[in-house]
Amino acid sequence: MSSLNASFSQNISIVHPEYFFIIGLTGIPYSNYYYIFLFIIYFITVIGNSTVLLIIALDRSLHSPKYIGVFNLALADICETNALIPNMMKTFLFDSQYISFNACLVNMFFLFLFSAMQSLTLVVMAYDRLIAICLPLRYHVFVNNTNMCLLFLAIFLFNFFIVAMMVSLITRISFCKTNVIQSYFCDHGPMYRLACNDNSINKIMGLLYTSLYLIAPLLIIILSYLCIFYVVSKIATWEGRFKALKTCVSHLLLVGIYFIPIFFTYINSFWVLLLYSTPNSRIISTSLAYAVPAMLNPIIYVLNTAEIRDKIRKVLKNRSAPTGITSK
Repeated sequence: MSSLNASFSQNISIVHPEYFFIIGLTGIPYSNYYYIFLFIIYFITVIGNSTVLLIIALDRSLHSPKYIGVFNLALADICETNALIPNMMKTFLFDSQYISFNACLVNMFFLFLFSAMQSLTLVVMAYDRLIAICLPLRYHVFVNNTNMCLLFLAIFLFNFFIVAMMVSLITRISFCKTNVIQSYFCDHGPMYRLACNDNSINKIMGLLYTSLYLIAPLLIIILSYLCIFYVVSKIATWEGRFKALKTCVSHLLLVGIYFIPIFFTYINSFWVLLLYSTPNSRIISTSLAYAVPAMLNPIIYVLNTAEIRDKIRKVLKNRSAPTGITSK
């Protein structure tokens, strides 16, 4: 490591380690059980979101703008958890805490990409509810299948560019102090803080990512619902108000489940840095913030969406019916 420091001090080249060491939870007895718990969450997430994807894909009556949003959210949930939890199982349950430099960047890219997709998908779903309630007569003009597909394509390309730029800028950092990442995956913040050269552009990209995919989406969603509540308050009857707000319940639950744990994580991270405590609390809070919403999203939509419930009920009824008997 002294030779690396010498090379860096002479400004010869950027120093990249051959591998990183992912530290994970430290000093906690039986921490493997926590990773097994996350794997159970992962299993439920894949089954639940795959079910939602299949139902929407196979039922033509669900090929509408609202369910295009639900489909994209379920797809982002599956991709995010696949980028996170299987790699955690390999890392911590099979004593493989070393990861190559390039594999680390790939892991970071896909996790942040699909987390960004989750956030902006919730914004698009808020837009859908805003137009449906505030401008119902113009709904099919502003919101239709073609527009929704083009919107999600544009969001994906935008996210791809932002996340690719954020990850690629990691390559300009010299890691001449340590290769130990104080996290449970190749996390952007803990990685760029290992730099022994100027990492100001990486800090800016971290703030940009937080602003684009946490602060701005939440503000847009809050403003959307302020408009919705204002319009609903003008409805003459309580029955009409309830009927309008009922269509927003599932989305509001998804927003709360996604953003509240993340904000708690950021607050917790602030206290961790302030009190110089161990990173265990940050690891637990961030891992739950990533894993739990993806598991709960399909459950919420199944319980709060009559169309999906009816479709599942019909499938289960057909499977339980005796063979050779057809309904008249």
